[in-house]
Amino acid sequence: MSTDVLTLTQLLSPSFPVGAFAYSHGLEAAIDAGLVGDGLSLQDWLETLVSQGSAYSDAVFLNAAYAAPRPEVAAIDMQARAFAASRERLLESDLQGAAFCDTLADVWGLELGRLTYPVAVGRAASELDIDPHLTTALYLQAFVGNLCAAAMRLVPLGQTGGQLVQAALKPLCLSVAERTKGAILADLYANSFLSDIMAMRHEKQYARVFRS
Repeated sequence: MSTDVLTLTQLLSPSFPVGAFAYSHGLEAAIDAGLVGDGLSLQDWLETLVSQGSAYSDAVFLNAAYAAPRPEVAAIDMQARAFAASRERLLESDLQGAAFCDTLADVWGLELGRLTYPVAVGRAASELDIDPHLTTALYLQAFVGNLCAAAMRLVPLGQTGGQLVQAALKPLCLSVAERTKGAILADLYANSFLSDIMAMRHEKQYARVFRS
């Protein structure tokens, strides 16, 4: 049996030291504003991000980085940085990507430089010859799982409620992974303006738990 699935789940595990637990992706501001307050509103928020927001664009960047010749990866990474809608969104992607690349170099000996997180994941999967469709699906599931964990710390949601949201979004993660198979930068779009605004507001939120 191939170890690709095990390797990929290790790379995207909460235990992989990218510090994902420290970021809420603007969700903390949305909760503070009353936009997310229970399982249903959390699921709706995440559905938008995965189907037409930042998680969708991450999937595009991941696939573009996977298929690109090595000299073109830097340009894709620059586009990913430019596509970040706020300072903290950029910081989130940059710092997680840097930590991911550092650990990848220490454990697998792969030197990717300093890349934003989705670009780094796509490039790592390419270098390790792991299926990009599977990589995208698990990346999206990890994205959802991390924000559900953040919501469980801020909303009276409970562990079961968080797991229900994750279970409900699995088909969407698979669907978006299929939609973005072989995606290029021309496939980029975003339509989650409220999430972007909340990420901007979070930068000046008076009291907060998360870095973004």
